[in-house]
Amino acid sequence: MKRLHYYIYIAALCTLFAGCMDGNWDEPSYDETPYGNNAITEDGIITIAELKADPDFKSAILSSRNVKVEKNVKIRGRVTGNDLGGNLYKQFSLQDETGAIIVAVNQNGLNGYLAEGQEIIIDLQGLHIGSYGSMPEIGAPYNGSIGRMSKDIWATHFKIIGGISNIKPDAIEPVDFTTVMNDISTNAGKLVILKNVKFRDADGQKTLTDGTTSGGNYVNTYVTVGGKDIIIRTSTYADFAKVIQPTSPCNIIGIASRFGNDWQIMIRKTSDIEVSE
Repeated sequence: MKRLHYYIYIAALCTLFAGCMDGNWDEPSYDETPYGNNAITEDGIITIAELKADPDFKSAILSSRNVKVEKNVKIRGRVTGNDLGGNLYKQFSLQDETGAIIVAVNQNGLNGYLAEGQEIIIDLQGLHIGSYGSMPEIGAPYNGSIGRMSKDIWATHFKIIGGISNIKPDAIEPVDFTTVMNDISTNAGKLVILKNVKFRDADGQKTLTDGTTSGGNYVNTYVTVGGKDIIIRTSTYADFAKVIQPTSPCNIIGIASRFGNDWQIMIRKTSDIEVSE
């Protein structure tokens, strides 16, 4: 009897594998992911520029406060920077064709499901919008300003569009910083490129974190653009913290964040510094 059961088991396995081999099985779908809230719809989507200009939110952004989003509004954009290199800590930058904004989430490893170029929708109703040092952010209230929302709240408020098949790192090209640097209110948060610039204090030995300490674990170094000193802001915990400041001209790609009226360029990864030959 045991032998009969064994043969029946083997026959069942053969039938199963034969069914798989003849093509009668479902191809895996990559349009949905196990992250976020796939029930979010596309109604109520506005641009990032419209969001920041909305009277209900504009005053909170301008005054570095926060306000809860009570109405059904959503934004759609692509991730332009995340925490992969350790310089954008528990936050990522989102950009569409009109502008950009920072999204603050109290979670490590955001890059694991929010790769550069990933398109997402954020359902803003119930979240908070404001600014920290005048940099527009989506998050949660913190000391009267804006800070990180919990990862559990975040998980219910975003939807990944198209899954991994829709990750397009080059979908948003960095804009020439010289063309936007004179309008910080409109362009803060955008992915930019600083072309043919030199580190002001480079001597062949100083690293990206040999500079002026500026809040927490961040250090400011400087490059000159259009006769102005522009801050390159680097965390001492960034993967590239000990990279030597190039002594020759270079291109620098990064997120153009702000603090007050000062630009702060946030490099995302080592390859964001392109040294001229």
